[in-house]
Amino acid sequence: MELRTVLRHRLATQRVTGPPLPTAADVVRLLTCVQAQEREHACFSLALRSRATTLEEVRAELDSGAFVRTHILRPTWHFVAAEDLRWLLDLTSPRVERVVALQLRRSSLDERHVGRALEVLADALGGRNFLTRKEIGDRFAAAGLPGSGQDLGNLVMVAELRGLVCSGPIRGVQHTYALVDEVVAPTPARTREEALAELARRFFGGHGPSSIRDLTRWASLTVTDARAALAEVGNGLERVDVDGVPHWYDPALVAELPERQAAPVPRRAHLFPTYDEAVLTYPAVNFPPPQGSEPPAPDQWVGTVVVDDHRVGTWKRAVGRNAVTVESRLAGSLDDEQRGLVDEATERLGHFHGLPVRHLAARS
Repeated sequence: MELRTVLRHRLATQRVTGPPLPTAADVVRLLTCVQAQEREHACFSLALRSRATTLEEVRAELDSGAFVRTHILRPTWHFVAAEDLRWLLDLTSPRVERVVALQLRRSSLDERHVGRALEVLADALGGRNFLTRKEIGDRFAAAGLPGSGQDLGNLVMVAELRGLVCSGPIRGVQHTYALVDEVVAPTPARTREEALAELARRFFGGHGPSSIRDLTRWASLTVTDARAALAEVGNGLERVDVDGVPHWYDPALVAELPERQAAPVPRRAHLFPTYDEAVLTYPAVNFPPPQGSEPPAPDQWVGTVVVDDHRVGTWKRAVGRNAVTVESRLAGSLDDEQRGLVDEATERLGHFHGLPVRHLAARS
């Protein structure tokens, strides 16, 4: 399969160019987990793919518990649908917790400290008493546990990985924590084999065409587990080779690709936020620079500008009281039409924040 076709399949499957999904939570379900340590950037990722097009709408769904923010899949924040939380934690947390355990041991913290932290959290958060990290740190310090810094974060992360706590409603700009059993309804348990197969089906369905390497990085799985999972669901997927590497996707989820319809594919620009699934998921096969031009290299701390099927630059934003300022650094080869498309993409960001946009574009 040609790279251009692969990229267009992905954008349509993820609903960046395909019909938007009804809610932000539907996007989280499609993608299974959405990396979200930069919370508002991750909310914009959901808005790009759904009819919840503003930060206010996306945050309302998060606050309602339709999806939660927690440490899952890898030792970083993700959005995950409430009904998927428990089985994904059961499947992927043991490998992640081993990484966190090494960090705890460097601070002379062991399972006794973890056990005490879990007790304090259960008591402090009980009765839907949602607390911020600082408030939890105060409770920990009173109990003789680390009350700040990385040690506090690692102890709370273990509580997330073990399914005790997840996000509660946002308070102002602060993330709060809640007891999982108080905000997430019970769900049936899955065997490990069932969970592996479901994870592979969902990943290749929501992120395809993608490779085994993409899956193992995204889900912290071993190659052996990933191959076993793919073998369970392979009959429902279609395989294509990209530069000699097998990739899989669900053909049913690309049925509405614009190129399969009579109308021509419209030109569009996309401001993909930091850690967006359309960019971060694919370390090997990704958006190329435009021919004859080399935009700034991808940077995990800034967003990626894509026009049509090419990576044409980077962007970052500052949200002020009266406007959103977008600073972009774009490839010098962009023509006037393409620059106009980037301007249109910045307007979507302004709509998301409910503010006018100042776009400061520089040529690389």
